[in-house]
Amino acid sequence: MGLDMYALATDNALSAAVDFDAPDSVKIYNWRKHPNLHGWMERLYRKRGGRMRTFNCVNVALTADDLQQLEADIRTKCLPKTGGFFGVSDGSELEDDLAFIAKAREALAANRAVYYTSWW
Repeated sequence: MGLDMYALATDNALSAAVDFDAPDSVKIYNWRKHPNLHGWMERLYRKRGGRMRTFNCVNVALTADDLQQLEADIRTKCLPKTGGFFGVSDGSELEDDLAFIAKAREALAANRAVYYTSWW
């Protein structure tokens, strides 16, 4: 068991900022066991009104502003320390995280919607 995390892009408009049904999408990035990034996404989900008790198998839209804040938090090592049975973030994820942000920005520039989901 572990934490599998995905960023997806779609040509379809998302019906909400959180808790929407996943439209036809393509995976643009994935991570395995990066709980600090998952914790950052959960904070965004809760801030946007996400109501699921457990942050698992739910969707949260990502905007250009979100990506800007995420990049700043990554570069300043301000992702929330997030624990759990699914491992620990060890700091080696920096290049992957920045590569994801670049891909997500490309998708948004192409007028695609981008969102995050996970499964554990």
